[in-house]
Amino acid sequence: MPLSPPAARQPLHRRLIDMHGYAREDGLFDIEGHLVDTKPHGFETLDRSVGPDEPLHGMWIRLTVDDELLIHACEASTDFSPYAICPAAAANFGRLAGLRIGAGFNRAVQERVGGTLGCTHLREMMAQLATVAFQTTYDARQARRRAEAKTSPARRPALVDTCLAYAEGSDVVARHWPDYAASRHRAAE
Repeated sequence: MPLSPPAARQPLHRRLIDMHGYAREDGLFDIEGHLVDTKPHGFETLDRSVGPDEPLHGMWIRLTVDDELLIHACEASTDFSPYAICPAAAANFGRLAGLRIGAGFNRAVQERVGGTLGCTHLREMMAQLATVAFQTTYDARQARRRAEAKTSPARRPALVDTCLAYAEGSDVVARHWPDYAASRHRAAE
């Protein structure tokens, strides 16, 4: 276990999130997520009785994207929710079609399905689904960039400065993209 040993405790809530990326035969990619919340004890909501370890929330979402991370379609479904009205929010996630995953994505999701237009739990999955989409389409995007590089000048890799490992001054950037490493830029100045 990578964490230190915990204090004595008892379980009260469990959230499982499972996400997968798929290549489709038509050249697009499906990114799917499934969220399940359970509690070890039973309880009542206004609309239903939830037994021990039964799902309080059970939700699915699928993004269909291309290799430029443009969302072609978004489909959501709610199998389990605390209230009868909750599943109606899933249809609004189709509004995400036409968005591109990249800078400003989370803000755009909030604008289209935030507040009373959406579901907090489905919306929270979108940031992680975006990361899965990025990982799923990585090879296709790299192949396209290699092909483009043969006919156009090189551009700064999109990953530079997105996290600690890809910081402009890191050893990882120096090894992967020496032309974009901070030490290289400083030496050229």
